[in-house]
Amino acid sequence: MTTLGFQKFKKIHMIGIGGSGMIGVATILQKRGFKVTGSDLVITDELKELKKLGAKVQIGHEPRLIKNADLVVASSAISKRNSELSYAKKSGLTIIPRAEMLGTLMKPYRSIAIAGSHGKTTTTSIVASIFNAANLSPTYVIGGQVLSVGRSSELGEGDYIIVEADESDGSFLHLQPDIAVITNIDNDHLDFYESNQEKLNQSFLSFAENLPFYGYILINLDDSNIRKISKDIHRRQITFGFSAKNRFQITDIKLKNGVQKFQIIDHSNKKNYKFSTYLSGKHNLCNVTAAICVAIEENISTKKISKGLNDFKGVGRRFEISNLSFYDQPRILIDDYGHHPVEISATIQAIRQKFPRKKICMIFEPHRFTRTQQLFDDFVKVLSQVDSLLLLDIYPASEKPIKGISSKKLISEIAKNHKNAEYIGKTDPLVWLQSNYESFSILITQGAGTISKLNKKIKQHKWQ
Repeated sequence: MTTLGFQKFKKIHMIGIGGSGMIGVATILQKRGFKVTGSDLVITDELKELKKLGAKVQIGHEPRLIKNADLVVASSAISKRNSELSYAKKSGLTIIPRAEMLGTLMKPYRSIAIAGSHGKTTTTSIVASIFNAANLSPTYVIGGQVLSVGRSSELGEGDYIIVEADESDGSFLHLQPDIAVITNIDNDHLDFYESNQEKLNQSFLSFAENLPFYGYILINLDDSNIRKISKDIHRRQITFGFSAKNRFQITDIKLKNGVQKFQIIDHSNKKNYKFSTYLSGKHNLCNVTAAICVAIEENISTKKISKGLNDFKGVGRRFEISNLSFYDQPRILIDDYGHHPVEISATIQAIRQKFPRKKICMIFEPHRFTRTQQLFDDFVKVLSQVDSLLLLDIYPASEKPIKGISSKKLISEIAKNHKNAEYIGKTDPLVWLQSNYESFSILITQGAGTISKLNKKIKQHKWQ
């Protein structure tokens, strides 16, 4: 692999180093021989692993570790008033966003970037699993923990790098991959795009146009927003989805013993492929198919693709299933990161498919005041689909509260047509579960904020 052109920047400080996008980049940099320092509010298991590699990580934000830095990388979640960021600016240090560093790391490789409003973490992880099964030893940087290896990144020895491209702050425009995937485009993160869907669509178009002329992009033509921009993408397009208008069409879906078996028809080459996946839900068939299509285009055999799908054990907090016992009564606990109404709906449908006729209790933590405001009616509709609902307070994610937007207001609308919905705020949900565990078979902790801690608490509690 070609030596990276920024080798003179030996000491790299990362503000918000433990974030889902930052930790993978930090790990790759440390393994490539850079001296990485960083700061965050908590030490996670992945940060402990990073420290074992030699990185210095501090809890809390203060400029002590920046003094010897050659370069500062800042997470998009970091406030502009952050003390370390202010110090770096005053010191005249070069400050770049995470995505720009990721884009630089991609340059020596044949690069694959997966973008989309939903499903990009899962799709990126499946691509990595298939390329590993094909003995291509890819480098990858993913926004979630791959369960089979327990981490979100890997420095491989091969020619490929596989990354997740984040549109939430427009930073994916720093990436210039050889191969790109757009899974879908939905009305998420609109606060960054001035509440304008067209501006969000155009950013995905710009992302597609970042590809070199010899690159290609895979797009789901079933998606209405993707169809709107596809005519303006001047790169080779490969389409996939359930519609016969796509080059690769998903068809003949059968569910047996929790496994989805399906066919993919390649209309261009008049070929049929048969695959299966342990992942649940129609949305995951799209994610799996996107990954398969990348592999087919990169000349990976169907045998290796099937092995990669079989090896794939899922991603942390993406429909992550555990078995639980409440007072000697078996229950299924699912932890899911989805925080947009479309994602939550897909999760509920996947549960109904995998566990038919089972009663579902969802504990949901809304994520961001702006998202709750923009999609209020959609949240009311989708959260009414479960048998019982417990609503926590909105996780602000550094946002200021918006007057009139709260979990109490959300529950008051849901409760008009749903008798088993209640706001519990900061009350311990374990108290409610102790009294009501007989009313459900499936318990799901849903959201992108701190609710994963609750999932761990439920698992660790002695229910006897």
